[in-house]
Amino acid sequence: MQDTVHECELLQQDELQVLESIYPEYVHRGANDATVELEIPIEFDSPQEVVIHDPCNRDGTLEGIQRLSLTVLPPLLLHLVLPKSYPTDAPPDIVHINSSQSWLPRLSCLRTLLLRMWTPGCTVLYNWIEYIRTGDFFESVDMIDKGAFRNVRIPNPVPKFLADLLASHQKQIVSANFMQSTYSCSVCLTEYKGTKCVQLSCNHTFCRSCLEDFWGLCITEGDVVRVGCPDPECVKAGRAATEDEVCRIVTEDQLTRWRWLREKRALENDPGAVSCPIPCCQALIPSPPSMDEDSGWVKLRTCPKCGFSFCNFCKRSWHGPLSSCPISAIESMILEYRALPEGDRKRDELEQRIGKKMFTKLIAKYEEELLNMKWLEASTMACPRCNVHVEKSLGCNHMTCVKCQQHFCYRCGQKLDPSNPYKHFSTLGISCYNKLFDFNAEEEEWEVLDNFERAFGAV
Repeated sequence: MQDTVHECELLQQDELQVLESIYPEYVHRGANDATVELEIPIEFDSPQEVVIHDPCNRDGTLEGIQRLSLTVLPPLLLHLVLPKSYPTDAPPDIVHINSSQSWLPRLSCLRTLLLRMWTPGCTVLYNWIEYIRTGDFFESVDMIDKGAFRNVRIPNPVPKFLADLLASHQKQIVSANFMQSTYSCSVCLTEYKGTKCVQLSCNHTFCRSCLEDFWGLCITEGDVVRVGCPDPECVKAGRAATEDEVCRIVTEDQLTRWRWLREKRALENDPGAVSCPIPCCQALIPSPPSMDEDSGWVKLRTCPKCGFSFCNFCKRSWHGPLSSCPISAIESMILEYRALPEGDRKRDELEQRIGKKMFTKLIAKYEEELLNMKWLEASTMACPRCNVHVEKSLGCNHMTCVKCQQHFCYRCGQKLDPSNPYKHFSTLGISCYNKLFDFNAEEEEWEVLDNFERAFGAV
């Protein structure tokens, strides 16, 4: 019996020494050699699709499902006690299993699976570590999709919260691994630890000093296009740095200037950008997101600097999506557009800024308005005070405006004295003298003859 116990002790010591040499960060011995703690992270060979779903969500809404692409998951913590008869006659005693950040359900099922892996006379801790580290246990605890993609499915009542925790954990692990590694900067051709390097989203790595000098010089000279990955492949592809990358490298003042230069360049290259019509502002305003040209809201612009909302067509304060722009305000733009030949660069710029379909509608509206104005000039007389147009069908030429009560002459549009409006028609030497009523002698004579024939013809 003593020989068996001694033999088990030797096997346990050998097993723990081997595990500590292979997984120095995974194995932690307790106060006595019989107590062991294993901290085992899940590490996938390639990015693995992880789906976090709320088991109570029957509708399949987006709020109940979160999808992540991960290479690591938080570790599982196994608290073990090695019996004196392990590994000959008894398996390790699993006191309890915890999952860091409580992401893994069905821990009792996993405990049962681990105990079944033990064979009398054989050590099992290495197999347990690999079984958990590689994620092979997911299929046994029914956490793998049955479809072709074989995604890992994690049930959780708050998917968004757990997804944020897992994403944050992966970011920390990737950052820690990067800091401990050594990289060669392709600019200065010097090797540095990750603590002195920066890896861009294109996976190219450079020392922080080179990027600080290069990007800082580009920002100072206003060459915002060159603030990007210095690798020849990325330079050829025109890959620009993201704002997060620039924030990690340059100073606060340089970051402010870089943002201003980037916005300025984007607006200069935007054919739909317009200037704020407020004289003391004149800030450039980008074109809005894609919108139906038939919508009246396509004309709305709001200055990000002063907050003034205006119509992009007539440049007046915003008059709503249904009200039309005054023809007088857009007449010069329409005439300019109509005068330009098809294919002209300036005509194309106007079409990009306003929209070809919208220009067609504006021109049709303009032509209709011109015809209306011609008809008003030929068939009506405007009130000399409020400019309301009046059309006369019958009666005298003395008019009283229904809007402002102004008395005026329908023939010449002159204001009349309310106390004696007919004086105007009895004043010698003016064109309206004796023209209170318009009389056409020829028409009157024919009207008399017609009445005579009708009267005597009936007799």
